[in-house]
Amino acid sequence: MSPISYITSRDNPLLQRLRKLSQDGNAYRKLGSIWLEGDHLVRACLQRGHAVTLAVLTEEACADPVLRELGRAAPRQLVVPAALFKSISGLESPAQIGFELPYQASLELSPGQDSVVLDRLQDAGNVGTILRSAAAMGFHQVLALKGTAALWSPKVLRAGMGAHFALRLVEGLQPSDLDRLQLPLLATSSYAKAQLHQVRLPSPCAWVMGHEGQGVQAELLQRCALTVGIPQPGGEESLNVGSAAAICLYESARQKLS
Repeated sequence: MSPISYITSRDNPLLQRLRKLSQDGNAYRKLGSIWLEGDHLVRACLQRGHAVTLAVLTEEACADPVLRELGRAAPRQLVVPAALFKSISGLESPAQIGFELPYQASLELSPGQDSVVLDRLQDAGNVGTILRSAAAMGFHQVLALKGTAALWSPKVLRAGMGAHFALRLVEGLQPSDLDRLQLPLLATSSYAKAQLHQVRLPSPCAWVMGHEGQGVQAELLQRCALTVGIPQPGGEESLNVGSAAAICLYESARQKLS
């Protein structure tokens, strides 16, 4: 059984570290670890075989046999009062359990693997939604260009709902780095003549999803082998990038299965 420590001081150095991880979206890069709050994310992490270093439980969680057993997956456990757990939580309604796990940046992309490229996306909800769609549709690598929201930030983790642990994630890339993929890049454009459902999509490929307001940057668009439009018979000017990504990734997956 992993050792259990009880902490009641808000100023405990370890809790201060966790507080920073939960409230600063870029802290994982500086501190080398990630904070997962809630049993859903914790289970997704463990199911994919990721190692964790610490479990933090409220006193109430310790009284719950299911959460208590979940906490034993960590080599070390901390038990804190609910009010203290709330002080390190990034949620309006804090969970009862959280885990810390080591973070190591992935610097090398995997050539030839179906991928999604994020070009300076800013909204954590959009990024997390795209990660979920990528994992669901069999795109196991997501590549974030410099300027994209931090992939392992607490907000993106919550929006991703565990998809992070099914994906290879690489951050901080430049457009030229994508040459190493050795795959055709695909993007959507309202000016494209071809419509998504009319084209035989290359496979494997890399779908490029652009900035919410500016779209795909010109340098990257020039590298794309194919641009397609998404039919919008309702007449809207554009789609949310998370919705557009889901449609494109689904069409790629559908064509593979047909």
